[in-house]
Order: sequence, then C-alpha cells, then structure tokens
Amino acid sequence: MIVWLNGAVLPDPSSAGLSVLDHGLTTGDGVFETLKIVDGQPFAVTKHLERLVRSATGLGLPAPDVVQVEDAIATVVKADPDIAFGRLRITYTGGVSPLSSERGTTGPTLVVASQAIKAPAPASAIVTVPWVRNERSAVAGLKTTSYAENVRALAYAKERGASEAIFANTVGNLCEGTGSNIFCVYDGELVTPTLESGALAGVTRGLVIAWFGAVERDVPLAKLAEADEIFLTSTTRDVQAVHRADARDLTTPGEVTAAVAKIFAERSAEDIDP
Repeated sequence: MIVWLNGAVLPDPSSAGLSVLDHGLTTGDGVFETLKIVDGQPFAVTKHLERLVRSATGLGLPAPDVVQVEDAIATVVKADPDIAFGRLRITYTGGVSPLSSERGTTGPTLVVASQAIKAPAPASAIVTVPWVRNERSAVAGLKTTSYAENVRALAYAKERGASEAIFANTVGNLCEGTGSNIFCVYDGELVTPTLESGALAGVTRGLVIAWFGAVERDVPLAKLAEADEIFLTSTTRDVQAVHRADARDLTTPGEVTAAVAKIFAERSAEDIDP
C-alpha cells in the first residue's frame, strides 16, 4: 500500500501521523472517492474528482484543490506502478476539530492511497436489508465517509451468503447498494432508480447510461423480485451480474447484462479518462 498524506508519501503507512482529533475520525465528517487502477493507470479521474468536489461542497467543506489532488494521484501511482488491478482511494475530511460536531479552523485533511486488490467475481448475490436510505437526508447523494450503516448492512448481507446489500428508500422504492448502483431488466428494458431515490450518482452508473442507455425511474422494492436480469455497477465491479437476489436464483449473465458488460469493457479500454 502507498499512502500520501497532506503533501508527502509516507515511508511507513502504518505509522501515519493523522490526528486522533481529525473530524473524519471523530464524526465521519469527510468525503471520499474510490478509483479503479488497471495496469498502473487510474480510471475516470476527471469524473471522480468532479464528484469529490460536489460531495465536499455539498457537505459544507471547502472545495478541494483539484490540482493538488491530481498531483497526489500521480505521485502515488508513480510510487507503485505495477498494480495490475487495484483501488485508489481519495479521502478528504474536515481536519482537526473539537470533540463535537463543530469544525475546527486548521483546514481539511487530504489522503490518497493505493492498494492492489483481487478482481471481483463475474457474478454476485444480493440481499435486501430491513433498513432504508433517507432520500431527504442532508447527505443524500453525497459520497461521505459516514459509512457505518453501510458496514452494518454489508455484514448483514454477508451473513446470508451475499456480497452486497440492497436498500430501499423511505417510500419503499429501490435505491442502491452499500457501494454500488443497481440495474434491472424488465421485458428487455433496462431500468435503474432515479437519483431522487437517494442513490449516489455512480461514475460507472453514469457511463452505462451514456454508453448503453437506461430508463431512470422509480422502482418499488417489490418489483425487484420480478426482474428478468439484475446487475450491479461500481468502480471496481464495473458491470457485475447478479445470480441470486434474496432467495431467487437468476441465470447469468443475462442477454442485456452481457451486452452492457461488453460495451463497457470496450469503451473503458479505449479511453482511460472518459
């Protein structure tokens, strides 16, 4: 793992000098982005940095210095150029602050780290969870570091043999996974929940819509059981078929899922920063 913290690569990531009073630690006051690394190159940097800025300003943090973040990414990638498949994480927090919800005045903390990971399986099982996303929350649609409910939901799913948990929102419509967007196929039509459902505007989600096309509309959670095909999208999953949704098995990959995955693989290989 390579870690860049506030201007410098750390010789030993395990001894990072991050304050115990950092607001990202004490309150979850921060935002982040995860980029895919393929053959030593980060994918879709521009779109991820645009969302980092949206999330930060939406949370009330100062806009990150995009040039500084780009330099940090380049430094981290150069320090470990041989990652065949990996994750690059940008974390931007409220910085050193009081032991309360009030922010301090020292300025934000910026961390960029990379790590080689295993490529995800071609298909996944999903489980719907008994908790909901609040589409009217102050942080709805922001990629914040307040991930406790995602950690709890993912553990619930894994206890049931799945690799992703799926949320409805407060009005009972399908929303998203803990770290993924969800697409369903009904009679050949590709559908994904609207952003108004509370779902994050995933970078991979947006590329699938742009490159393949999908209808964005509200989907009642009960309709998940009627989908002919289901797939997830995320930075490291790309387009991942779902072979089991709760207790229902699906044949994978379905025709539409396979077509979307093919187009995504071809287009993303042609342009590292679409």
